[in-house]
Amino acid sequence: MSIKIQSKIVGYEVVKEEEEAAAREEARLETEERQKATIIRMTERVARPEGMEALEGSTYKIKTPLVDHAMYVTINDIILNQGTEHEQRRPFEIFINSKNMDHFQWIVALTRLMSAVFRKGGDVTFLAEELQAVFDPRGGYFKPGGKFMPSIIADIGAVIEHHLQKIGLMEKEELSEQQQLMLDQKRAEVEASAQKKTSELEGDTAYPASATLCFKCHTKAVVIMDNCATCLSCGYSKCG
Repeated sequence: MSIKIQSKIVGYEVVKEEEEAAAREEARLETEERQKATIIRMTERVARPEGMEALEGSTYKIKTPLVDHAMYVTINDIILNQGTEHEQRRPFEIFINSKNMDHFQWIVALTRLMSAVFRKGGDVTFLAEELQAVFDPRGGYFKPGGKFMPSIIADIGAVIEHHLQKIGLMEKEELSEQQQLMLDQKRAEVEASAQKKTSELEGDTAYPASATLCFKCHTKAVVIMDNCATCLSCGYSKCG
């Protein structure tokens, strides 16, 4: 093999056979070490245990006014380090089923991506936060109880958050003592106001059902006595 020299030779040195052999041995050892090197993962990779055909899970129903058919979200869990002090339950896979085929493509893509993230290991709680931040440009909807959902994707994220809280991977956000006290006071005021309105509309059950409202005491206790309208609560009578 010929090598073309582009510059002047200013010196030379003969490579000894021992040095050349040592260099080849060092290169060979370095190659072997690279081949034997194992990949070190930052987190524990989640894999289905051998012989494990069934996983424990939960199914949640999502019914929105945007579509006619409900969605059923199933999240299956796997138990890591079972029987030890480090035992932990975490999601392994997710499935979403619905009779509505309009969203079939993105549902399949979303469930496959989320299942891959679950099996990768590490912190998966960010999925719930990211999904709940998705807004539908056509507008969201209110769920029973008054909670607003900006999109169907956000509703799925809320289900995942609830499941992660259920298995202990996320903590529930609890109100402070002052916030809880204020909430209880407001709830008591609303209940008292509603009860007062109901009492005014229905009247006192001690009076006859045919009684009418008294313009003086504002009680539904006016009945006809001796051909004269008389209030059984305050005694007011049109006849004097």
